[in-house]
Amino acid sequence: MLFLILLLIIICVALAIFVLVQNPKGGGLSAGSSASNMFGVQRTGDVLEKGTWILLTLIVVITLSITTVAKNSGGASGDSKIQEQLDRTPAPSPLGNRPAPATTPAPAPVKPVK
Repeated sequence: MLFLILLLIIICVALAIFVLVQNPKGGGLSAGSSASNMFGVQRTGDVLEKGTWILLTLIVVITLSITTVAKNSGGASGDSKIQEQLDRTPAPSPLGNRPAPATTPAPAPVKPVK
């Protein structure tokens, strides 16, 4: 599972690089940019776009694989020290540690003065 997580991180970094290198297609924030055509070749844009889609697909597949492996193995590590600590800790009371409110007698009704 560690291998899949490392592979996912590497693919995410590669995807970020692919996206940053691409030539923007629409107006957006780069409409006023003077370096709007960095490579000058349409073929480069096609390769980067296809690479972006491939990397995105790999991210989805690897993420689902990690989820499946973690679900079948019971988590990242079956004998987690943190989970053991949580299991030993008693659950807090829903009322908290506040003392019970003191009961006071109801006040006597006041008679109106005529």
